[in-house]
Amino acid sequence: MLRREKGFTLIELLIVIAIIGILAAIAIPMYRAQTIKAKMTEVTNAMSTVASSLGSYYQEGELWPLTTINTIAAISTSLGVSIPTGRIGSVEVLANDGRITFEVTGIDTTVDTFHLMLSPTIDATDSAVHWSWTSADMPPAYIPKR
Repeated sequence: MLRREKGFTLIELLIVIAIIGILAAIAIPMYRAQTIKAKMTEVTNAMSTVASSLGSYYQEGELWPLTTINTIAAISTSLGVSIPTGRIGSVEVLANDGRITFEVTGIDTTVDTFHLMLSPTIDATDSAVHWSWTSADMPPAYIPKR
């Protein structure tokens, strides 16, 4: 009587390894991109906090700060906003313009040393401040939509 051996054949093992390889080739870059986006959230949240404070500043006097604010400490002093320093290299709030620019650092080489900007637009009817995200050098996938 023949005895049937149990186990996997070589071809079955090779197919499983090929499938795992294909899934890894797709999943790893997607995971990396999502990790970068998650870390960028810290930067965008900090910028949104500064924008909110700057919008309030504008609403009180209908003018932007008269001097450029270019340090995190100066933002804390003049706008009363504390922002984390881990992912932000430099910061600038332009005088008489209100445009906010942050340099991204400590996230990934894909976005490090690039700049993210929030530009204000004043509504003509009610003087409300509307903000729009822009960047000259940041990859478009990492710029917030609104």
